[in-house]
Amino acid sequence: MGASQYLVPLYQRPYQWGLDNFKELWRDITQLAEDLTDDIHTTHFIGSVVLAPVPGGVAGSITRYLVVDGQQRLTTLTLLLAAIRDHLGELDEPPRRDIDRIHNQLLTNQYEDDPLRLKLLPTQTDRDSYAAVIDGLPTAGGEDNIGAAYRFFRARLAEPADPDAPYDAVHIAQAVVSGLSVVSISTDHGDNVHRIFQSLNNTGLKLTQGDLLRNYLFMRMPNRSDEVYRSLWRPLQDALVDNERLETLFWLDLLQTKAKVKQTQTFAGQQARLDKFTHEDEIVAEVERISALGHLYRLMLQPTEEIAPAVRQRLVRLNEWGSTTPAPLVLHLLALRDRGDATSEQVARALLYIESLLVRRFLAGTATQSLNRLFPAAVHELDRTLPVDEALHRYLSEGRKHYASDEKLTEAILTSPLYNTGRAAQRKTMLAWIEELFTPKEHVSPESLTVEHVMPQTLSAQWRDELGAVYGTDNVDELHDRLVHTLGNLTLTGYNESLGNHGFDRKRETLSASSIRMNQVIGAHSEWGPKQIEQRGRELAQLIIAAWPGPAFLTGPFRDDNPLWQSMHRLLALLPAGHWTTYGDLAKVLGTAAQPLGNRLATVPAPNAHRVLTAQGEISASFRWIEPDRKDEPRQILEQEGIQFTGGRAASAQRLPIEALAALRETADDGLE
Repeated sequence: MGASQYLVPLYQRPYQWGLDNFKELWRDITQLAEDLTDDIHTTHFIGSVVLAPVPGGVAGSITRYLVVDGQQRLTTLTLLLAAIRDHLGELDEPPRRDIDRIHNQLLTNQYEDDPLRLKLLPTQTDRDSYAAVIDGLPTAGGEDNIGAAYRFFRARLAEPADPDAPYDAVHIAQAVVSGLSVVSISTDHGDNVHRIFQSLNNTGLKLTQGDLLRNYLFMRMPNRSDEVYRSLWRPLQDALVDNERLETLFWLDLLQTKAKVKQTQTFAGQQARLDKFTHEDEIVAEVERISALGHLYRLMLQPTEEIAPAVRQRLVRLNEWGSTTPAPLVLHLLALRDRGDATSEQVARALLYIESLLVRRFLAGTATQSLNRLFPAAVHELDRTLPVDEALHRYLSEGRKHYASDEKLTEAILTSPLYNTGRAAQRKTMLAWIEELFTPKEHVSPESLTVEHVMPQTLSAQWRDELGAVYGTDNVDELHDRLVHTLGNLTLTGYNESLGNHGFDRKRETLSASSIRMNQVIGAHSEWGPKQIEQRGRELAQLIIAAWPGPAFLTGPFRDDNPLWQSMHRLLALLPAGHWTTYGDLAKVLGTAAQPLGNRLATVPAPNAHRVLTAQGEISASFRWIEPDRKDEPRQILEQEGIQFTGGRAASAQRLPIEALAALRETADDGLE
């Protein structure tokens, strides 16, 4: 802060930050401290501070400013520094140098007396409480907001040290001092600072990062600002509706070139990039580029405006899911298409893989924390030599992306308590999407529907008697607890209150009459219990596996560690020319189901996959070659290998007997154990 003092004017309200503000600042500061251990240049933007020179300031070495805007942040940060100082002072071996630096350089003007001694001088209402904290008096940490802030930070610093955390109290102090980024705006002596304060605070106007970037850009265009505002900036603002989205756009733009930049670093990052341009025309070109990117971002916000039906469907789905984490990657995909480096079909397929990852992770109960790093990283790490959809599928399938395999997904659907997983809105969305698998021509809106447990959360005497008669009275509670919240027991209904925990005989009447197709399927059962819940779970798992492709089988440096698919690839490699097999026979020999196997072959390249046909001897409509650029017809290759076709069907005499297929399986796996 230098030899200076910052006075909060009397016309400002007293210090008012509370617990939520303290928690948010602490999260930001500790995250910044951790980030600084990896990159010493990391910053965290905390907004703007408006300062004005003190009228008739005291002559001498102290420069004094009125804090027109920003007193809450400045006060809280100095209280945090005081808490760090006092925490360090209580250690067995206090770091005197750090303690003295905080007190003498950051909290006080070491060689000055009152009223110039304190670096920050709050309003008179807060002054005594604040001075008690800075001076370390016994009254520090009282019941007012000043005391509450100091006590909060002391408590956080006193918590047992996390052995995995790469920072301590000294690192936190360094983060506050050198890692925070703030824009300081100084007024002139002739400005009416009271009027400025009223404008900034009473009308709610705040200088956000979006405001600062807009002002900075137009400051750099002295000759063309009117033209650019009229033709580019105003249409962009209108397209994105509000300033928050405009700020997000600038952040997403930064993520296209730097995967780990935080949204709080948007202004600093964009300013550093723009500072490299020296001519006004270069700044205009940047506004043109941002404007074009903004209209792609609008498609993400308003997906019904997308022209390509397949892309529109996926953008709508991502909007319905309600997660913003895929945004950097989605914007990258749309930008690739915009400049001709990807087709709408490839983009739609890539968006499906994003959706599949989200769906499978959700159903498998995988935490979502890593997604905010995964999607920005994908922008930079995709294989540029492959079509973008195939590159993304490979990328999501490698490493620890938690892209649930068909087996893990099925297991989770049968055993995991979906009703207790994730956000309630996403549970409804998931069930609505599943309903669309039954009625693909209809879009299901979950707003008026609620999630219903078919077997109720609380068992009535009737339910206990019916389940006990089938499964034994001693097993009822265990079976109920294990299965009640799984997907197989959940559905959507508009009659949740009327259904309640009535017996199934009464529920099935309502479900059978429902317009929701999956309820009609449930209503077709004569009874409902663990057997039916597991059966329905398996049926839904097959539908989900077919709708949302699983991870790719990766050869070479990318190895699939699932032994089932490893065995399938070895077996397919031994499949002889002049013969064909079916998805069902192959699945039976491998010990899996035909549908997940078919979905695997439809989305993941595999050797001799063209020799796997439907039970009728027809080539599957979802067949694809292992080589991305291969376009020849699989029937032509099969005929060259000796397969005869009649009416589009391969000769049944050339179908490999299942016994021979099983023998090949033994040969393929021989010696592996």
